[in-house]
Amino acid sequence: MEFRIKRFKLNSPPYPSKKSRDKKRRRLILSGVILLSLFSLISFFLLPRQPVSPPGGPTEPVRPQTEEPKLNVIEGSVEEKSTLFKSLKEKNIPLRWIDLIISKLKPYVNFKKIKGGTYRFITDGEGELVKFIYEVGPTEVYEIGKDFQGYVAQKKEIPLETHLVKVVGEIRSSLFEAMDAIGEQEQLTISFADILAWEVDFYKDVREGDRFKVVVEKIYKGNEFIKYGQIHAVEYQGREKTVRGIGYQGDYFHENGTSLRKAFLKSPLRFNRISSRFSLARRHPILGGVRPHLGVDYGAPPGTPVWAVADGTIATCGWNGGYGRQVILRHMNGYMTYYGHLSHFGSEIRLHQRVRQKQIIGYVGSTGLSTGPHLDYRLAKEGQFRNPLRERFPEGIPIGKEKWEGFKQRRDEMMAWLQGDSPFQQLQPALLSGRRAER
Repeated sequence: MEFRIKRFKLNSPPYPSKKSRDKKRRRLILSGVILLSLFSLISFFLLPRQPVSPPGGPTEPVRPQTEEPKLNVIEGSVEEKSTLFKSLKEKNIPLRWIDLIISKLKPYVNFKKIKGGTYRFITDGEGELVKFIYEVGPTEVYEIGKDFQGYVAQKKEIPLETHLVKVVGEIRSSLFEAMDAIGEQEQLTISFADILAWEVDFYKDVREGDRFKVVVEKIYKGNEFIKYGQIHAVEYQGREKTVRGIGYQGDYFHENGTSLRKAFLKSPLRFNRISSRFSLARRHPILGGVRPHLGVDYGAPPGTPVWAVADGTIATCGWNGGYGRQVILRHMNGYMTYYGHLSHFGSEIRLHQRVRQKQIIGYVGSTGLSTGPHLDYRLAKEGQFRNPLRERFPEGIPIGKEKWEGFKQRRDEMMAWLQGDSPFQQLQPALLSGRRAER
């Protein structure tokens, strides 16, 4: 048997060669790159583009600018003898707005008592009221505005700061002059003298070189001084003695706790000069000759109020010859006081009526035998005239034992202020809480 081997000729391989595969791969990659490039071009031209953010971050879309609404402002002031209504009318403000302003402010403002002030009347381009601001004073400001319910008025809250300061001065001619020289106002002078009215006669006792100190609250609106607040302590260093007053629970006391208030004031007038002192031999300016002058003449402008120096009862009230219009008061312990040459009497002065210390019983005049306006003041005890400028009266009532510890703490705080170099500063919380407790 014969076997034959048949040979086959392999003209091509049964699977693609490596060269073929590489070529095909390159074609596919090239096709993908071409398609991706075409897609990118289409996206660039057809799709919306986002703005490029600056390095600092994204920016807000640019909006078209709109003009601010135009406002018209009319400013004015109310003169002392005028009214808000008249002032607005003089500015040609429509009557409907004037009526609205007055009606809205009426629950807040007493137009009969308020004198003066400034205002701002603000309207839009159509003449409609936008806002009305009425400033009666630095701390009294009213505003009318519009909300969803209509026009409403309100009193604006004015932020204020309270500082506790020590005022120090020296007498050259008078207390008023000394206060003015250090930049203080008349109200502080009067309040200071009122506190010491039982201890110091500011017409007789004041001498050049005397010194005084006041620890007082000053109230500010920003940098603008508004007014004085409570006086916490006072001191007067005279030639003969030093008097201090510590404020506690609405009154003033010596360091030992006795009240500055006494039965009798040192003077029947709050201020003004003495024109003639007590004398047993004074040449009378009208009748001539040497006659005793058993009182003190206080020269003062006509109409100056005259105080009762102590609680008492009106013994005489009427015309009394050379003394003109005169009031005579009967007090405890046999004292009587006489007030002559008055222009007229106080509104509530009647015969046998009770009066209180510091109550106004009349006004300085020049009735009777008088060369000019002044008060003739006299003091008698048990029918004998005494020198009012030298009379010594009993001490004030001491503070109660139950209040002594609280007073002692306050006294020590105030003595540190009076004797130290306390700076201008905001009111300390301890003093604020103490003041609230005293009310």
